[in-house]
Amino acid sequence: MTPLLQATGVTKTYRSGASAVQALRQVDLSVAAGELVAVMGPSGSGKTTLLNCLSGLDDIDAGTVVIGGESIHQMSDARRTRHRAQAMGFVFQAFNLIPVFSAVENVELPLLLAGKPPKAARSAARETLERVGLGHRLDHRPAELSGGEQQRVTVARALAGRPLLVWADEPTGNLDTETAGAVMDLLRELNDDGLTLLLVTHDDEIGASAGRRVVVRDGELVSDERQEGSR
Repeated sequence: MTPLLQATGVTKTYRSGASAVQALRQVDLSVAAGELVAVMGPSGSGKTTLLNCLSGLDDIDAGTVVIGGESIHQMSDARRTRHRAQAMGFVFQAFNLIPVFSAVENVELPLLLAGKPPKAARSAARETLERVGLGHRLDHRPAELSGGEQQRVTVARALAGRPLLVWADEPTGNLDTETAGAVMDLLRELNDDGLTLLLVTHDDEIGASAGRRVVVRDGELVSDERQEGSR
């Protein structure tokens, strides 16, 4: 079976004046549709850089990244942006919600920007918020929602366009333990329904509950373990 994501020899170097830091070193990673992959490692190891380079948010210096059969770093910037909007969803530690928009408006905005008709965008936003348990909070603004509810809005925003895969960078980092557990339960339920998810985390418990754990250290992938029976 062809992987949903195939990264080969991905290398990234950050340069500042005469100094250079090699953030990723010849990383190879293959992810099948429906996997939940936890990306772990110490601070500064390259976890977020890996997510940004694999998703096309950041350029790479060498290697290839193929998602859904398309080599994303060979696309024009405009085509890559469009591909991200159509094929990917993103959940970050910072919720990045627009304060003056309601929950449903925050979720529908990316759909409108991607060219979805307004009526269809609103319908998809409402359905997705209901799916993540916020059908009763559609018209509430971020300030009127708890931290866990705000993160559920960001999850809904990531899912509303029916992406091939979702990238999550420390999605529970701003949440208390109980709320973080509830958000992870939601992400695992979505994974059980077939969502492909790559999750950057420093939380050992979250990593242990993923179906697969990848460890990055000094820009290299040093471990890749499948975890049978994880939950």
